[in-house]
Amino acid sequence: MESADNKTGQPVPDNPTPSSPDTPEVEATAQTTDSSSAYTYYDDYGYEQNAIEPAPPPQPVAGAAPPPPPDPPKDETDEEDTDEDGMLRMSFLEHLEELRSRLLKALLGIGVAFVLSLYFTHDLWEIISAPATRALELNGVKDPRLAVLTPTEAFSVIWIKLPILTAIFLASPWVLYQVWAFIAPGLYKRERRWAVPFVLSTAGLFILGGLFAYFVAFRFGLAFLLGIAVSGNLQTVVSITEYFDLFINVTLGLGIVFELPVLIFFLALLRIVTPQFLIRNSRYAILIIVMIAAIITPTPDVYNLMLISLPMTALFFVGVFAAYLLWLSREQKRFPWGLLLLIIVGIVLMAGGTLWVATAKYGFKLVESWPYLVR
Repeated sequence: MESADNKTGQPVPDNPTPSSPDTPEVEATAQTTDSSSAYTYYDDYGYEQNAIEPAPPPQPVAGAAPPPPPDPPKDETDEEDTDEDGMLRMSFLEHLEELRSRLLKALLGIGVAFVLSLYFTHDLWEIISAPATRALELNGVKDPRLAVLTPTEAFSVIWIKLPILTAIFLASPWVLYQVWAFIAPGLYKRERRWAVPFVLSTAGLFILGGLFAYFVAFRFGLAFLLGIAVSGNLQTVVSITEYFDLFINVTLGLGIVFELPVLIFFLALLRIVTPQFLIRNSRYAILIIVMIAAIITPTPDVYNLMLISLPMTALFFVGVFAAYLLWLSREQKRFPWGLLLLIIVGIVLMAGGTLWVATAKYGFKLVESWPYLVR
């Protein structure tokens, strides 16, 4: 059905269609979608343009909880700033006061261990003199006792030097804890978690070095040296002072040397060395180890030199292994512990099997002196 236009008199359809782009005035056509509305318009020069109306924001549902606010952007320096906030700021005089306090506490711990050692002095001396007595007996000395050459030797060795040496080993965990407590305020929070491993590993290796010196290096080295004196038709008289001074040098020396793995691990932790660098320069490290062993050993003979240099070399590679584990942790890799355990078990079984065959099938037996396996 058509109706006439009031002005022109032209018939106008009931459902008019949109005018073509050629007409000067055009109404916009809207296309409705789920999220926006698209429409067409013409700019000032008569060109057709398309635009999309933005969808209205979603209205909150009545009774619903408001959405959580967005997480703030993470800053890479947040962790470091937090660590630095946990660091204790101290002046130079405060550092000196802290050092004085830690030294006094360490000396107090050694003093308590010294007093405790005085109660067991005679028992301790029996233990310390046992390697000399056994070495003299193995070499056929009729009176395997140490000699007292001056009136003050026995008192200075048994009641002063021996308790001090015992107190150093007994109080070593406490002393090392004081060392850690002094340097801990200057460390980050993530570095302070190494407190317990540091104290346990350092004190444990120090005590292990003393035990190795007593049970292995000192015993076998002393038996070797006294065997030379006996074989030369010489009268063997060992002074108590000379014996104990030698005992202190070997025991404390090996106790300090056994800290080598801890030193290597902390150098790797501070990124000063890497396991690859240590392996490449291992020949220089072994040369330095032999030089240090020559200083620690009481004599320049090859036997005592090997007794100390071989364990030191093994400790060096233990430290390299610890640095390698740290490197794997940083690279987010895992070490094949199962394979290592199988290798260790295989080596132990081979060594034990060889020893069993030598003793059970071929009549060899173990002795306490060189060559330790005789027929």
